Amino acid sequence: MLRLENITLCQDENIVLQNASLKLRNNEFVYVIGRVGAGKSSLLKSLYCEVPIRAGAAHIMGYDLRKIKNRDIPYLRRQLGIVFQDFQLLTDRTVVRNLEFVLKATGWKKRSLIQMRIREVLTRVGMQNKGYKMPHELSGGEQQRVAIARSLLNEPKLILADEPTGNLDPETGLQIVQLLHDICRNGKSVIMTTHNYTLVGNLPARIIRCEKGVLHELK
Repeated sequence: MLRLENITLCQDENIVLQNASLKLRNNEFVYVIGRVGAGKSSLLKSLYCEVPIRAGAAHIMGYDLRKIKNRDIPYLRRQLGIVFQDFQLLTDRTVVRNLEFVLKATGWKKRSLIQMRIREVLTRVGMQNKGYKMPHELSGGEQQRVAIARSLLNEPKLILADEPTGNLDPETGLQIVQLLHDICRNGKSVIMTTHNYTLVGNLPARIIRCEKGVLHELK
């Protein structure tokens, strides 16, 4: 599913990661931990082609990230579910309209199928009765659940969650990570970045530390 070998990432000509390697198997949950600014977010962004990989070998979902053409990037991203710390919901429309927008943008046309898929993902994250709400009417935890529902719309094989609990209180954050673990157990792989070691301890999984520009697996 994912294989990175000795990659180098740069942001504004500054080296963020160097000689970094990572392999991910199907249905695997991986935490990428490290301090703020360690390169965790840049690593995830490189997987959906927002940060270029300058050196090394990088393959994901059958794509070579060093050679991928611009026209192929949208097709790669449809196989990835991306969850952001700040939710990134469209504030001028309801939950249902947020999800409908994504489906239409990715080629869904039949209204009955769109409505059915929206019901499915909202039920999956426990938000089946909140579709009529505007984002500002939801709590932070509810907004993140909608963001996770959005990430599931096109049945991605891999979920990339970038500090998904960063704007949440500890109890709500734990619930969100538990939801991501449940999603993993139901057939997805998940990479989650965090600097919250308490969460990692409460819900164990494979751990990769991002430190001084290098990735280290913790045993």
